[in-house]
Amino acid sequence: MGISKNMGLLDRAVRFLVGALLIALAATGTIGLWGWLGLIPVGTALISFCPLYRIIGLKTCQNC
Repeated sequence: MGISKNMGLLDRAVRFLVGALLIALAATGTIGLWGWLGLIPVGTALISFCPLYRIIGLKTCQNC
């Protein structure tokens, strides 16, 4: 069975950038520990899969 991709390139890029920014801000102490939640969008971007998208039946990729 395995994980089927459900995220397109633009979605992945935005998630990665926003997540990386949150992590950087947390690492510098700018926004506190909540910034480490940026690991979630970075992780989902890296594997091209969002569990929430599966639940609501959304896909942002064209050929998946």
